[in-house]
Amino acid sequence: MRPTHQPIATKPSTDTTLQAGQPVPTKPSINTSLPIDLPGMTNVLSRYRNTDSHEYMKQWPGDLATNWRATQKQQMKLDDIIREAHCEDCRDSSLVDWAQRRKQVVSAAKRAWDFYYRDAFGLDEYRPISHTGRNFSQTGLGYYIADVLDTLWLMGLKDEYKAGRDFLVSQVTFEQPGSVSLFETTIRLLGGLLSAYRWSGETDRALLEVADQLGSRLAMSFNTSTGIPPETAILRSDGMPFAVESSTSEVSTLQLEFRYLAKLTGKQNYQQQVDRIMDIIFKAPKFDGLVSNYINAASGEFTGTFISLGSRGDSYYEYLLKQWLQTRQTEPVFREEYDSAMDGVRKFLATVSPDQNLTYIGELLRIESAAPKFSPKMDHLACFLAGNLALGSTNGVPLSDILPSSLRPRDREDLILGRELGETCAHMYFDTPSGLAPEIGWFRQVDSKTGKDISFNSDEQLIKPDGDILVHTLDRHYILRPETVESFYLLWKITGETKWREYGWRVFEAIEKWAWSPEYGYTSIDNVCVIPPTRRDSIETFFLSETLKYLYLLFNDADPTSLVDHVFNSEAHPLPMFTWE
Repeated sequence: MRPTHQPIATKPSTDTTLQAGQPVPTKPSINTSLPIDLPGMTNVLSRYRNTDSHEYMKQWPGDLATNWRATQKQQMKLDDIIREAHCEDCRDSSLVDWAQRRKQVVSAAKRAWDFYYRDAFGLDEYRPISHTGRNFSQTGLGYYIADVLDTLWLMGLKDEYKAGRDFLVSQVTFEQPGSVSLFETTIRLLGGLLSAYRWSGETDRALLEVADQLGSRLAMSFNTSTGIPPETAILRSDGMPFAVESSTSEVSTLQLEFRYLAKLTGKQNYQQQVDRIMDIIFKAPKFDGLVSNYINAASGEFTGTFISLGSRGDSYYEYLLKQWLQTRQTEPVFREEYDSAMDGVRKFLATVSPDQNLTYIGELLRIESAAPKFSPKMDHLACFLAGNLALGSTNGVPLSDILPSSLRPRDREDLILGRELGETCAHMYFDTPSGLAPEIGWFRQVDSKTGKDISFNSDEQLIKPDGDILVHTLDRHYILRPETVESFYLLWKITGETKWREYGWRVFEAIEKWAWSPEYGYTSIDNVCVIPPTRRDSIETFFLSETLKYLYLLFNDADPTSLVDHVFNSEAHPLPMFTWE
Protein backbone atom coordinates (compact mmCIF):
# COMPACT_ATOMS: atom_id res chain seq x y z
CA MET A 1 0.00 0.00 0.00
CA ARG A 2 1.11 3.54 -0.67
CA PRO A 3 2.04 5.30 2.60
CA THR A 4 -0.26 8.03 3.76
CA HIS A 5 0.97 11.45 4.78
CA GLN A 6 -0.27 13.70 7.52
CA PRO A 7 -2.02 16.83 6.23
CA ILE A 8 -0.62 20.25 6.98
CA ALA A 9 -1.71 21.18 10.50
CA THR A 10 -4.69 23.53 10.65
CA LYS A 11 -5.39 25.69 13.68
CA PRO A 12 -8.90 26.34 15.01
CA SER A 13 -11.05 28.45 12.69
CA THR A 14 -11.11 32.22 12.84
CA ASP A 15 -13.11 34.57 10.67
CA THR A 16 -10.18 34.64 8.19
CA THR A 17 -9.42 30.91 8.06
CA LEU A 18 -10.33 29.28 4.78
CA GLN A 19 -12.79 26.44 4.80
CA ALA A 20 -13.02 23.86 2.03
CA GLY A 21 -14.80 25.32 -0.97
CA GLN A 22 -14.28 28.95 0.04
CA PRO A 23 -12.59 31.22 -2.51
CA VAL A 24 -9.02 32.31 -1.98
CA PRO A 25 -8.79 35.95 -0.83
CA THR A 26 -7.59 38.48 -3.37
CA LYS A 27 -3.83 38.75 -3.81
CA PRO A 28 -1.86 41.10 -6.00
CA SER A 29 -1.74 39.48 -9.43
CA ILE A 30 1.68 38.25 -10.49
CA ASN A 31 1.90 37.49 -14.18
CA THR A 32 3.24 33.98 -14.61
CA SER A 33 2.15 33.64 -18.23
CA LEU A 34 4.19 34.26 -21.34
CA PRO A 35 5.20 37.89 -21.81
CA ILE A 36 4.52 39.86 -24.96
CA ASP A 37 7.66 40.75 -26.88
CA LEU A 38 7.29 44.50 -26.42
CA PRO A 39 8.63 46.98 -28.99
CA GLY A 40 12.04 48.25 -27.97
CA MET A 41 12.69 45.30 -25.66
CA THR A 42 16.30 44.14 -25.84
CA ASN A 43 15.83 40.57 -26.96
CA VAL A 44 18.76 38.59 -28.24
CA LEU A 45 16.39 36.45 -30.30
CA SER A 46 15.12 39.35 -32.34
CA ARG A 47 18.65 40.34 -33.30
CA TYR A 48 19.86 37.20 -35.00
CA ARG A 49 17.80 34.13 -34.16
CA ASN A 50 15.42 32.66 -36.69
CA THR A 51 12.22 31.77 -34.84
CA ASP A 52 10.28 30.38 -37.78
CA SER A 53 7.80 27.62 -37.08
CA HIS A 54 9.37 24.25 -36.38
CA GLU A 55 9.14 21.07 -38.37
CA TYR A 56 7.96 17.90 -36.66
CA MET A 57 8.52 14.27 -37.53
CA LYS A 58 5.88 11.78 -38.55
CA GLN A 59 3.15 10.91 -36.09
CA TRP A 60 3.47 7.76 -33.97
CA PRO A 61 0.79 5.09 -33.64
CA GLY A 62 -2.06 6.22 -31.43
CA ASP A 63 -1.74 3.26 -29.07
CA LEU A 64 1.76 4.41 -28.09
CA ALA A 65 0.42 7.46 -26.28
CA THR A 66 0.12 7.35 -22.49
CA ASN A 67 -1.90 10.62 -22.40
CA TRP A 68 -1.31 11.43 -18.73
CA ARG A 69 -3.77 13.89 -17.25
CA ALA A 70 -4.39 14.97 -13.70
CA THR A 71 -7.38 13.31 -12.06
CA GLN A 72 -10.22 15.21 -10.47
CA LYS A 73 -8.96 14.11 -7.06
CA GLN A 74 -5.51 15.50 -7.84
CA GLN A 75 -7.02 18.78 -9.03
CA MET A 76 -8.99 19.07 -5.80
CA LYS A 77 -5.87 18.33 -3.77
CA LEU A 78 -4.06 21.16 -5.56
CA ASP A 79 -6.95 23.49 -4.69
CA ASP A 80 -6.47 22.53 -1.04
CA ILE A 81 -2.72 23.20 -1.25
CA ILE A 82 -3.36 26.63 -2.79
CA ARG A 83 -5.88 27.49 -0.07
CA GLU A 84 -3.44 26.44 2.63
CA ALA A 85 -0.66 28.46 1.01
CA HIS A 86 -2.85 31.56 1.27
CA CYS A 87 -4.00 30.82 4.81
CA GLU A 88 -1.86 32.32 7.57
CA ASP A 89 -3.38 30.05 10.20
CA CYS A 90 -2.66 26.96 8.09
CA ARG A 91 1.12 27.39 7.97
CA ASP A 92 3.41 24.74 9.40
CA SER A 93 3.05 24.62 13.16
CA SER A 94 5.26 21.59 13.77
CA LEU A 95 7.82 21.61 16.54
CA VAL A 96 10.63 20.43 14.27
CA ASP A 97 13.83 22.41 14.79
CA TRP A 98 14.80 22.98 11.18
CA ALA A 99 17.72 25.17 12.19
CA GLN A 100 19.21 22.23 14.08
CA ARG A 101 18.71 19.95 11.11
CA ARG A 102 20.36 22.52 8.89
CA LYS A 103 23.34 22.60 11.23
CA GLN A 104 23.67 18.84 10.90
CA VAL A 105 23.91 19.22 7.13
CA VAL A 106 26.62 21.86 7.58
CA SER A 107 28.46 19.47 9.87
CA ALA A 108 28.24 16.77 7.19
CA ALA A 109 29.59 19.17 4.56
CA LYS A 110 32.50 20.16 6.78
CA ARG A 111 33.37 16.51 7.45
CA ALA A 112 33.21 15.72 3.72
CA TRP A 113 35.52 18.65 2.97
CA ASP A 114 37.92 17.83 5.82
CA PHE A 115 38.48 14.28 4.56
CA TYR A 116 39.09 15.53 1.03
CA TYR A 117 41.41 18.25 2.32
CA ARG A 118 43.39 15.72 4.35
CA ASP A 119 43.74 13.06 1.64
CA ALA A 120 43.46 14.69 -1.78
CA PHE A 121 43.38 18.49 -1.61
CA GLY A 122 43.82 20.01 -5.07
CA LEU A 123 43.07 16.79 -6.94
CA ASP A 124 40.08 16.52 -9.24
CA GLU A 125 38.67 13.26 -7.86
CA TYR A 126 38.65 11.75 -4.38
CA ARG A 127 38.75 8.05 -3.43
CA PRO A 128 37.89 8.04 0.26
CA ILE A 129 38.49 4.39 1.19
CA SER A 130 41.95 4.45 -0.43
CA HIS A 131 42.64 7.91 1.02
CA THR A 132 43.85 8.99 -2.41
CA GLY A 133 42.74 10.97 -5.44
CA ARG A 134 43.59 11.61 -9.05
CA ASN A 135 43.48 14.34 -11.69
CA PHE A 136 41.52 14.39 -14.93
CA SER A 137 44.38 16.08 -16.77
CA GLN A 138 48.14 16.34 -16.49
CA THR A 139 48.26 18.80 -13.60
CA GLY A 140 44.61 18.92 -12.62
CA LEU A 141 41.92 21.53 -13.17
CA GLY A 142 40.58 22.15 -9.69
CA TYR A 143 37.37 20.21 -10.48
CA TYR A 144 36.56 19.19 -6.94
CA ILE A 145 37.32 22.53 -5.36
CA ALA A 146 35.54 24.67 -7.94
CA ASP A 147 32.46 22.48 -7.78
CA VAL A 148 32.04 22.75 -4.02
CA LEU A 149 33.22 26.33 -3.49
CA ASP A 150 29.83 28.06 -3.43
CA THR A 151 28.48 25.39 -1.06
CA LEU A 152 31.22 26.29 1.40
CA TRP A 153 30.33 29.96 1.05
CA LEU A 154 26.58 29.49 1.48
CA MET A 155 27.10 27.33 4.56
CA GLY A 156 29.40 29.88 6.17
CA LEU A 157 32.50 27.69 6.00
CA LYS A 158 34.68 30.70 5.22
CA ASP A 159 38.09 29.23 6.13
CA GLU A 160 37.44 26.25 3.90
CA TYR A 161 36.20 28.57 1.16
CA LYS A 162 39.35 30.70 1.33
CA ALA A 163 41.61 27.65 1.08
CA GLY A 164 39.77 26.48 -2.02
CA ARG A 165 39.53 29.91 -3.61
CA ASP A 166 43.22 30.64 -3.11
CA PHE A 167 44.17 27.32 -4.69
CA LEU A 168 42.08 27.99 -7.78
CA VAL A 169 43.44 31.46 -8.46
CA SER A 170 47.10 30.63 -7.72
CA GLN A 171 47.66 26.98 -8.63
CA VAL A 172 45.38 26.08 -11.54
CA THR A 173 46.43 26.48 -15.17
CA PHE A 174 44.54 25.43 -18.28
CA GLU A 175 47.65 25.48 -20.43
CA GLN A 176 48.07 21.73 -20.47
CA PRO A 177 47.58 18.86 -22.89
CA GLY A 178 44.76 16.39 -22.95
CA SER A 179 41.00 16.47 -23.36
CA VAL A 180 38.18 16.93 -20.87
CA SER A 181 34.42 16.52 -20.92
CA LEU A 182 33.01 19.78 -22.30
CA PHE A 183 29.73 19.27 -20.45
CA GLU A 184 31.14 18.28 -17.05
CA THR A 185 33.85 20.94 -17.16
CA THR A 186 31.26 23.59 -17.99
CA ILE A 187 28.65 22.75 -15.38
CA ARG A 188 31.08 21.85 -12.57
CA LEU A 189 34.19 23.95 -13.09
CA LEU A 190 32.99 26.98 -15.06
CA GLY A 191 29.65 27.03 -13.27
CA GLY A 192 31.35 26.75 -9.89
CA LEU A 193 33.76 29.61 -10.65
CA LEU A 194 30.95 31.85 -11.88
CA SER A 195 28.77 31.11 -8.87
CA ALA A 196 31.62 31.78 -6.45
CA TYR A 197 32.24 35.06 -8.25
CA ARG A 198 28.56 35.95 -7.92
CA TRP A 199 28.62 35.23 -4.18
CA SER A 200 31.64 37.49 -3.80
CA GLY A 201 29.30 40.28 -4.79
CA GLU A 202 30.84 40.14 -8.27
CA THR A 203 33.97 41.74 -6.83
CA ASP A 204 36.54 38.91 -6.79
CA ARG A 205 38.07 39.66 -10.18
CA ALA A 206 40.62 36.88 -9.84
CA LEU A 207 37.84 34.28 -9.92
CA LEU A 208 36.29 35.90 -12.98
CA GLU A 209 39.65 35.92 -14.73
CA VAL A 210 40.07 32.19 -14.13
CA ALA A 211 36.52 31.61 -15.42
CA ASP A 212 37.23 33.68 -18.53
CA GLN A 213 40.47 31.79 -19.21
CA LEU A 214 38.62 28.50 -18.95
CA GLY A 215 35.67 29.71 -21.01
CA SER A 216 37.89 30.89 -23.85
CA ARG A 217 39.49 27.46 -24.12
CA LEU A 218 36.25 25.51 -23.87
CA ALA A 219 34.67 27.79 -26.48
CA MET A 220 37.13 26.53 -29.10
CA SER A 221 35.00 23.37 -29.17
CA PHE A 222 32.21 25.37 -30.83
CA ASN A 223 34.29 25.93 -33.98
CA THR A 224 32.66 23.13 -35.96
CA SER A 225 30.83 23.46 -39.27
CA THR A 226 27.46 23.63 -37.53
CA GLY A 227 28.52 24.96 -34.13
CA ILE A 228 27.49 21.69 -32.45
CA PRO A 229 30.53 20.77 -30.35
CA PRO A 230 32.01 17.34 -29.70
CA GLU A 231 31.55 15.87 -26.23
CA THR A 232 35.20 16.50 -25.34
CA ALA A 233 37.19 19.72 -25.30
CA ILE A 234 40.91 20.00 -26.00
CA LEU A 235 42.27 22.73 -23.78
CA ARG A 236 45.37 23.48 -25.83
CA SER A 237 44.26 23.57 -29.46
CA ASP A 238 43.30 26.15 -32.04
CA GLY A 239 42.26 23.77 -34.81
CA MET A 240 38.75 22.75 -35.83
CA PRO A 241 37.30 20.19 -33.40
CA PHE A 242 36.17 16.88 -34.83
CA ALA A 243 32.58 16.05 -33.98
CA VAL A 244 30.32 13.38 -35.41
CA GLU A 245 27.66 12.50 -32.86
CA SER A 246 27.10 14.32 -29.59
CA SER A 247 24.80 13.84 -26.62
CA THR A 248 21.79 16.15 -26.91
CA SER A 249 21.78 17.03 -23.23
CA GLU A 250 25.50 17.72 -23.15
CA VAL A 251 25.51 20.24 -26.00
CA SER A 252 22.37 21.97 -24.69
CA THR A 253 23.56 22.27 -21.08
CA LEU A 254 26.27 24.87 -21.60
CA GLN A 255 24.06 27.89 -22.15
CA LEU A 256 23.42 29.25 -18.63
CA GLU A 257 27.14 29.34 -17.92
CA PHE A 258 28.36 30.86 -21.18
CA ARG A 259 25.53 33.40 -21.30
CA TYR A 260 26.34 34.63 -17.79
CA LEU A 261 30.03 34.72 -18.70
CA ALA A 262 29.13 36.84 -21.74
CA LYS A 263 27.15 39.19 -19.52
CA LEU A 264 30.04 39.57 -17.09
CA THR A 265 32.84 39.96 -19.63
CA GLY A 266 31.00 41.73 -22.46
CA LYS A 267 32.28 39.07 -24.88
CA GLN A 268 29.26 38.44 -27.10
CA ASN A 269 30.85 35.44 -28.80
CA TYR A 270 30.27 33.35 -25.67
CA GLN A 271 26.54 33.95 -25.92
CA GLN A 272 26.33 33.72 -29.69
CA GLN A 273 28.13 30.39 -29.82
CA VAL A 274 25.82 28.63 -27.37
CA ASP A 275 22.74 30.30 -28.85
CA ARG A 276 23.76 28.92 -32.24
CA ILE A 277 23.52 25.42 -30.78
CA MET A 278 19.97 26.10 -29.65
CA ASP A 279 19.08 27.53 -33.07
CA ILE A 280 20.03 24.25 -34.70
CA ILE A 281 18.19 22.16 -32.11
CA PHE A 282 15.07 24.29 -32.42
CA LYS A 283 15.03 23.88 -36.21
CA ALA A 284 15.60 20.12 -36.14
CA PRO A 285 12.50 17.89 -36.48
CA LYS A 286 11.16 16.62 -33.16
CA PHE A 287 8.61 14.16 -31.83
CA ASP A 288 5.91 16.34 -30.26
CA GLY A 289 8.56 18.54 -28.65
CA LEU A 290 10.67 15.58 -27.53
CA VAL A 291 14.20 15.08 -28.80
CA SER A 292 16.40 12.08 -29.45
CA ASN A 293 19.30 11.68 -27.06
CA TYR A 294 21.92 12.16 -29.79
CA ILE A 295 22.47 14.80 -32.45
CA ASN A 296 24.74 14.71 -35.49
CA ALA A 297 27.22 17.57 -35.28
CA ALA A 298 27.74 17.68 -39.05
CA SER A 299 24.11 17.75 -40.15
CA GLY A 300 22.40 19.19 -37.08
CA GLU A 301 19.83 16.38 -37.21
CA PHE A 302 18.86 14.06 -34.38
CA THR A 303 20.33 10.60 -34.85
CA GLY A 304 19.64 8.66 -31.67
CA THR A 305 17.23 5.77 -31.39
CA PHE A 306 15.62 6.57 -28.04
CA ILE A 307 14.05 9.38 -26.04
CA SER A 308 14.70 9.68 -22.33
CA LEU A 309 14.56 12.24 -19.56
CA GLY A 310 17.40 10.36 -17.93
CA SER A 311 20.96 10.07 -19.17
CA ARG A 312 21.80 12.16 -22.26
CA GLY A 313 18.38 13.77 -22.40
CA ASP A 314 17.52 15.22 -19.00
CA SER A 315 19.15 18.63 -18.85
CA TYR A 316 18.09 19.65 -22.37
CA TYR A 317 14.58 20.03 -20.94
CA GLU A 318 15.88 21.54 -17.71
CA TYR A 319 17.78 24.29 -19.54
CA LEU A 320 14.88 25.18 -21.83
CA LEU A 321 13.00 26.47 -18.80
CA LYS A 322 16.04 27.92 -17.07
CA GLN A 323 17.22 29.93 -20.08
CA TRP A 324 13.76 31.49 -20.12
CA LEU A 325 14.11 32.34 -16.43
CA GLN A 326 17.78 33.43 -16.56
CA THR A 327 17.07 36.51 -18.68
CA ARG A 328 13.92 37.31 -16.71
CA GLN A 329 11.42 35.84 -19.16
CA THR A 330 12.40 38.10 -22.05
CA GLU A 331 13.11 35.36 -24.62
CA PRO A 332 9.80 33.58 -25.29
CA VAL A 333 11.17 30.88 -27.59
CA PHE A 334 12.64 29.01 -24.63
CA ARG A 335 9.31 28.87 -22.82
CA GLU A 336 7.50 27.88 -26.01
CA GLU A 337 9.89 24.99 -26.59
CA TYR A 338 9.68 23.95 -22.93
CA ASP A 339 5.87 23.90 -22.96
CA SER A 340 5.89 21.92 -26.19
CA ALA A 341 8.27 19.39 -24.66
CA MET A 342 6.15 19.00 -21.53
CA ASP A 343 3.13 18.37 -23.75
CA GLY A 344 5.14 15.54 -25.30
CA VAL A 345 6.09 14.20 -21.87
CA ARG A 346 2.44 14.00 -20.81
CA LYS A 347 1.42 12.48 -24.13
CA PHE A 348 4.10 9.79 -24.51
CA LEU A 349 6.23 9.35 -21.39
CA ALA A 350 4.19 9.92 -18.21
CA THR A 351 2.12 7.02 -16.92
CA VAL A 352 1.03 5.27 -13.70
CA SER A 353 2.06 1.93 -12.19
CA PRO A 354 -0.67 -0.69 -11.54
CA ASP A 355 -0.71 -1.29 -7.77
CA GLN A 356 0.99 1.59 -5.98
CA ASN A 357 -0.35 4.12 -8.50
CA LEU A 358 3.07 5.69 -8.88
CA THR A 359 3.38 8.25 -11.64
CA TYR A 360 6.66 7.85 -13.50
CA ILE A 361 8.43 8.95 -16.67
CA GLY A 362 9.30 6.13 -19.05
CA GLU A 363 11.39 6.08 -22.20
CA LEU A 364 10.73 5.54 -25.90
CA LEU A 365 12.88 3.05 -27.80
CA ARG A 366 13.29 2.36 -31.53
CA ILE A 367 12.02 5.83 -32.39
CA GLU A 368 13.55 5.61 -35.85
CA SER A 369 11.29 2.67 -36.71
CA ALA A 370 7.63 2.38 -37.62
CA ALA A 371 7.00 0.61 -34.32
CA PRO A 372 8.58 2.53 -31.44
CA LYS A 373 8.26 0.94 -28.01
CA PHE A 374 7.53 2.35 -24.54
CA SER A 375 9.96 1.25 -21.81
CA PRO A 376 8.99 1.49 -18.09
CA LYS A 377 12.52 2.58 -17.12
CA MET A 378 13.19 5.71 -15.10
CA ASP A 379 16.67 6.85 -14.15
CA HIS A 380 17.27 8.56 -10.83
CA LEU A 381 18.42 11.44 -13.05
CA ALA A 382 14.84 11.87 -14.28
CA CYS A 383 13.74 12.83 -10.77
CA PHE A 384 14.93 16.36 -11.58
CA LEU A 385 11.69 16.78 -13.53
CA ALA A 386 9.51 16.84 -10.43
CA GLY A 387 11.09 20.06 -9.24
CA ASN A 388 11.51 21.49 -12.71
CA LEU A 389 7.78 21.16 -13.36
CA ALA A 390 7.02 22.91 -10.08
CA LEU A 391 9.48 25.67 -10.90
CA GLY A 392 7.98 26.21 -14.34
CA SER A 393 4.39 26.18 -13.09
CA THR A 394 4.87 29.52 -11.28
CA ASN A 395 8.23 30.71 -12.65
CA GLY A 396 9.66 30.36 -9.15
CA VAL A 397 7.01 32.38 -7.33
CA PRO A 398 5.57 30.63 -4.23
CA LEU A 399 1.89 29.74 -4.43
CA SER A 400 1.34 31.97 -1.43
CA ASP A 401 2.39 35.01 -3.47
CA ILE A 402 0.38 34.55 -6.64
CA LEU A 403 -3.22 34.97 -7.63
CA PRO A 404 -4.54 31.43 -8.20
CA SER A 405 -6.36 32.51 -11.34
CA SER A 406 -3.02 33.42 -12.92
CA LEU A 407 -2.15 29.71 -13.08
CA ARG A 408 -2.90 28.49 -16.57
CA PRO A 409 -4.54 25.05 -16.86
CA ARG A 410 -1.21 23.70 -18.15
CA ASP A 411 0.55 25.20 -15.11
CA ARG A 412 -1.80 23.28 -12.83
CA GLU A 413 -1.18 20.08 -14.81
CA ASP A 414 2.58 20.64 -14.58
CA LEU A 415 2.49 21.26 -10.83
CA ILE A 416 0.32 18.21 -10.21
CA LEU A 417 2.58 16.04 -12.35
CA GLY A 418 5.61 17.43 -10.48
CA ARG A 419 4.08 16.55 -7.11
CA GLU A 420 3.18 13.04 -8.27
CA LEU A 421 6.69 12.46 -9.61
CA GLY A 422 8.11 13.76 -6.34
CA GLU A 423 6.14 11.09 -4.51
CA THR A 424 7.42 8.39 -6.86
CA CYS A 425 11.03 9.51 -6.40
CA ALA A 426 10.49 9.39 -2.63
CA HIS A 427 9.29 5.79 -3.01
CA MET A 428 12.47 4.93 -4.91
CA TYR A 429 14.25 5.73 -1.62
CA PHE A 430 11.82 4.72 1.07
CA ASP A 431 10.81 1.37 -0.44
CA THR A 432 14.36 -0.02 -0.39
CA PRO A 433 15.77 -1.77 2.69
CA SER A 434 18.47 0.91 3.06
CA GLY A 435 16.24 3.91 2.43
CA LEU A 436 18.52 4.91 -0.46
CA ALA A 437 17.56 4.89 -4.13
CA PRO A 438 18.96 2.75 -6.95
CA GLU A 439 20.50 4.36 -10.02
CA ILE A 440 17.61 3.15 -12.21
CA GLY A 441 14.11 1.94 -11.44
CA TRP A 442 11.88 -0.21 -13.63
CA PHE A 443 8.12 -0.28 -13.11
CA ARG A 444 5.72 -3.17 -13.25
CA GLN A 445 3.31 -3.11 -16.16
CA VAL A 446 -0.04 -4.72 -16.89
CA ASP A 447 -0.89 -6.02 -20.33
CA SER A 448 -3.71 -3.81 -21.58
CA LYS A 449 -5.28 -6.72 -23.50
CA THR A 450 -5.14 -9.46 -20.86
CA GLY A 451 -5.13 -7.38 -17.68
CA LYS A 452 -2.29 -9.54 -16.34
CA ASP A 453 1.14 -8.49 -15.11
CA ILE A 454 3.85 -8.44 -17.72
CA SER A 455 6.46 -10.87 -16.46
CA PHE A 456 9.93 -9.71 -15.50
CA ASN A 457 13.15 -11.68 -15.64
CA SER A 458 15.18 -13.17 -12.82
CA ASP A 459 17.67 -10.29 -12.92
CA GLU A 460 14.97 -7.92 -11.69
CA GLN A 461 14.08 -7.53 -8.03
CA LEU A 462 11.13 -5.73 -6.49
CA ILE A 463 12.55 -3.25 -4.00
CA LYS A 464 9.36 -3.76 -2.00
CA PRO A 465 7.67 -7.19 -2.05
CA ASP A 466 4.20 -5.85 -2.86
CA GLY A 467 5.43 -2.79 -4.73
CA ASP A 468 5.78 -1.70 -8.34
CA ILE A 469 9.46 -0.70 -8.58
CA LEU A 470 11.99 -3.22 -9.86
CA VAL A 471 15.74 -2.87 -10.01
CA HIS A 472 18.31 -4.77 -12.08
CA THR A 473 21.47 -6.16 -10.52
CA LEU A 474 23.71 -3.62 -12.25
CA ASP A 475 21.48 -0.69 -11.26
CA ARG A 476 21.40 -1.17 -7.48
CA HIS A 477 24.10 1.37 -6.68
CA TYR A 478 23.63 4.86 -5.24
CA ILE A 479 26.27 7.50 -5.90
CA LEU A 480 24.70 10.09 -3.58
CA ARG A 481 22.79 11.70 -6.43
CA PRO A 482 21.00 15.03 -5.86
CA GLU A 483 18.01 15.01 -8.23
CA THR A 484 15.42 13.85 -5.72
CA VAL A 485 16.37 16.23 -2.91
CA GLU A 486 16.66 18.98 -5.54
CA SER A 487 13.02 18.37 -6.39
CA PHE A 488 12.04 18.22 -2.71
CA TYR A 489 13.60 21.68 -2.30
CA LEU A 490 11.81 23.16 -5.31
CA LEU A 491 8.48 21.55 -4.42
CA TRP A 492 8.73 22.93 -0.89
CA LYS A 493 9.61 26.42 -2.08
CA ILE A 494 6.72 26.50 -4.53
CA THR A 495 3.96 24.75 -2.55
CA GLY A 496 4.99 25.38 1.06
CA GLU A 497 4.19 21.74 1.93
CA THR A 498 6.27 20.60 4.89
CA LYS A 499 6.20 16.98 3.81
CA TRP A 500 8.96 17.67 1.24
CA ARG A 501 11.25 18.81 4.06
CA GLU A 502 10.42 15.69 6.03
CA TYR A 503 11.21 13.54 2.99
CA GLY A 504 14.56 15.29 2.64
CA TRP A 505 15.35 14.62 6.27
CA ARG A 506 14.66 10.91 5.81
CA VAL A 507 17.06 10.82 2.87
CA PHE A 508 19.71 12.64 4.90
CA GLU A 509 19.31 10.20 7.79
CA ALA A 510 19.80 7.26 5.44
CA ILE A 511 22.93 8.86 3.99
CA GLU A 512 24.31 9.42 7.47
CA LYS A 513 23.52 5.86 8.48
CA TRP A 514 24.94 4.03 5.47
CA ALA A 515 27.23 6.32 3.47
CA TRP A 516 29.23 7.86 6.32
CA SER A 517 32.22 6.28 8.04
CA PRO A 518 34.39 7.96 10.69
CA GLU A 519 37.33 6.14 9.11
CA TYR A 520 37.11 7.53 5.58
CA GLY A 521 34.16 9.91 5.37
CA TYR A 522 31.37 9.57 2.81
CA THR A 523 31.29 6.98 0.03
CA SER A 524 28.99 5.83 -2.71
CA ILE A 525 26.88 2.72 -2.07
CA ASP A 526 27.22 -0.42 -4.20
CA ASN A 527 23.88 -2.07 -3.42
CA VAL A 528 20.92 -0.33 -1.80
CA CYS A 529 18.90 -3.55 -1.64
CA VAL A 530 20.93 -5.24 1.13
CA ILE A 531 21.55 -4.37 4.76
CA PRO A 532 24.17 -3.27 5.45
CA PRO A 533 24.79 -1.93 1.95
CA THR A 534 28.24 -2.46 0.49
CA ARG A 535 30.40 0.55 -0.33
CA ARG A 536 32.34 1.87 -3.30
CA ASP A 537 35.69 3.63 -3.11
CA SER A 538 34.34 6.78 -4.73
CA ILE A 539 32.59 10.01 -3.93
CA GLU A 540 31.27 12.34 -6.62
CA THR A 541 31.82 16.08 -6.29
CA PHE A 542 28.09 16.61 -6.64
CA PHE A 543 27.49 15.13 -3.19
CA LEU A 544 28.91 18.30 -1.65
CA SER A 545 28.09 20.57 -4.56
CA GLU A 546 24.46 19.54 -4.98
CA THR A 547 23.03 16.96 -2.57
CA LEU A 548 24.14 18.62 0.65
CA LYS A 549 23.52 22.10 -0.76
CA TYR A 550 19.92 21.32 -1.62
CA LEU A 551 19.38 19.70 1.78
CA TYR A 552 20.86 22.78 3.46
CA LEU A 553 18.52 25.05 1.50
CA LEU A 554 15.57 22.72 2.15
CA PHE A 555 16.06 23.11 5.89
CA ASN A 556 16.71 26.86 5.67
CA ASP A 557 13.82 29.19 6.53
CA ALA A 558 15.79 32.10 5.07
CA ASP A 559 15.91 32.50 1.30
CA PRO A 560 19.53 33.13 0.23
CA THR A 561 18.93 31.76 -3.28
CA SER A 562 15.48 33.17 -4.05
CA LEU A 563 13.97 31.45 -7.07
CA VAL A 564 12.76 34.77 -8.47
CA ASP A 565 16.32 36.12 -8.54
CA HIS A 566 18.49 33.05 -9.14
CA VAL A 567 18.57 30.09 -11.47
CA PHE A 568 20.45 26.92 -10.56
CA ASN A 569 22.63 25.38 -13.23
CA SER A 570 22.62 21.61 -13.66
CA GLU A 571 25.28 21.26 -10.96
CA ALA A 572 23.30 23.33 -8.41
CA HIS A 573 25.38 26.48 -8.85
CA PRO A 574 22.99 29.40 -8.29
CA LEU A 575 23.52 32.13 -10.89
CA PRO A 576 21.77 35.51 -10.86
CA MET A 577 19.03 36.41 -13.30
CA PHE A 578 19.72 39.36 -15.62
CA THR A 579 18.64 41.04 -18.83
CA TRP A 580 20.73 41.92 -21.86
CA GLU A 581 19.97 45.61 -21.46
